[in-house]
Formats: sequence, C-alpha cells, structure tokens
Amino acid sequence: MKRSVRFGIISTAAIAKDVMIPAIRRTDCAEVVAIASGSGKAKQAARELGIPKAYDRYEQLLDDPDVDAVYIPLPNSLHAEWTIKAAKKKKHVLCEKPAALCEEDVRRMIEACEENSVLLMEAFMYQFHPQHERVKQLLAAGEIGEVKYMRTHFSFYLQDRETNIRMNAELGGGSLFDVGCYCVHSTRYILDAEPMELFVQSHFDPHRSVDVTANGWMKMENGVFAQFACSFDLFFQNEYEVVGTNGKIVVSRAYRLDMDGGEGRVTIVTANDDQREETVLGDQYALQIEHFSRAILEGAPLLYSPERMIKQARALDACRASMETGTIVRL
Repeated sequence: MKRSVRFGIISTAAIAKDVMIPAIRRTDCAEVVAIASGSGKAKQAARELGIPKAYDRYEQLLDDPDVDAVYIPLPNSLHAEWTIKAAKKKKHVLCEKPAALCEEDVRRMIEACEENSVLLMEAFMYQFHPQHERVKQLLAAGEIGEVKYMRTHFSFYLQDRETNIRMNAELGGGSLFDVGCYCVHSTRYILDAEPMELFVQSHFDPHRSVDVTANGWMKMENGVFAQFACSFDLFFQNEYEVVGTNGKIVVSRAYRLDMDGGEGRVTIVTANDDQREETVLGDQYALQIEHFSRAILEGAPLLYSPERMIKQARALDACRASMETGTIVRL
C-alpha cells in the first residue's frame, strides 16, 4: 500500500501557495508532485516551491498518472466543473469551500465522484481543529445547561475591491460564500442540527452586485435559535458563542487559527460568574490533509461526508433565496 497521497494543485492561488502546500508538507502521508495554472505562473511557482512538475493547462495535470488527488482553490464558480473533470480522470478531490454555488451542482459533483470511485471533500479546514470537539464535549456534559442560542461572526475589511475575485458576481463572490459559509457550517456542526427556517438581510455593492455584508437568523430543528454576521466591511473577527441556561462558551479564534499559531481559546462562563479559559492546540490545515489522505490510503470514513456537503449547500441556497427575496425561507 502506498504510504503517501500524491497531490496536484489546480491553481497558483495564494491559499494554495501560502497555506495548503506548506500544510501538505507538514504531514507524513501526503506530498505535492504537480501544480497547474492557466495564467502561465505554474513553472515559476514550481521553482519557488520545489514542486517537481508544472503544467500550463489543468487538463495536463489531470492526465498525469503520478497524481492521486487534486486540491482545487479556483474561483467558486469553477469548483463544480473541475471537480467533475478530475473525478472522470480518477483523481480524488479536496475542493475549497463553498463546494459549489448551489445544491444541484454539489449533487452533480458527488455523483461524478461516486461513479468514478474517488473521494470528494469540501475544505472546511476549521472543523479539524480539536477545540471544536472540546466544545462539543462541554455541551454534551451539560457544562452550560440546556443550549438555547448560538451566535457566529466572521468578517474582515476587504481592501483590493477593484481586482479581488471576492467582488466578482460571475465568479461566485460575496461575503456569504466567502466567510458566511463558515458561520452557517459551524452552527450546523456544533449544534448537530439543520436549520428549519431562516431569514437573511444583506447589503449589496451597487456596482458589482455582490453582498458585502450579510446578517441572518436561523431556527434549528432542535429548537435552538442562531444568528450570524459576515462582512467585507468590518475589521477582522472570527468567533462564535454558544449560550445555555446556565452559562456560555465563547470561541474567540474560531476559523483562522493558523493566524495564531494554531492556538485555540475556549472560554467557559457559568451563571455564578465562574470563568475559565482552556487552550487547545492544533494544526487545522495539516489535520485536514491527514484526514483526507488516510481516507484515501486506508478507506477510513470521512468526517465530512457527501451528505453533509449537500445539507450545507441546501442551507446556503436558502440563505441566498432569503437575501434576494427579503422573506423567511423554510427548509
């Protein structure tokens, strides 16, 4: 049995060069063997990063028999197309979030991967950091009583709006798909429940037709109410808070722990004003790669299954429908 999954990187995007390729190299079960770019930057990136092969066309990388799996950090609107093409070439796929722009496309991606016996996983890397499992343990133990409410927030001030693909509607831009998807995902993940109904309001950039801020509430199937806020117009925040009948849990570094050396902080506050902080360490990007690679090499089940990807896409479809119509959407 092979001991290492050989990854090809489809794009020279910053997230690939600065974050994901170094993370792959921090594991003992994966390696980067090829990179491709349609912009002519692949050879330079390969030289700078010490990658053996470089291709000027994505199709060339998919035809490489030495590539077992691909990582796709392309613009959101291209995820479905290139995931399906990779699957037909028998490549496993780790695809950046959101997996696609609608549930129908996610289903097509999953179907193509299943037909070709390859694995597909959406790259919500934050969920592999152990602090979130610790939160779930605290909730299960009744540390804050019965859970009644959850609040999530992910924002940053976007500077380069003239050229950034996040501001391009045709490429699937907007704050909901970029950072709001984490809010929706973490609410579903931590509460282990799906939204029954939701309402989302947003502010759209008048010139580019993308949402730069979105705020929403969700009523979950377990009766918990949740709120989220995401934005390109606010300073950097990435946090969530779970409130119960006897206290609350605050996670102040929820999604981008790599910016803090992988150090998570979980603060527990109880009704009698007792407060404590737990520090939880983890390398979420490397843990994600290890999990996906072990699933390929050993047949282990994926933590984040295709069914969960479909439910995430369904929730985002509902959020977008509410934003566009100004009405409550029931799922």
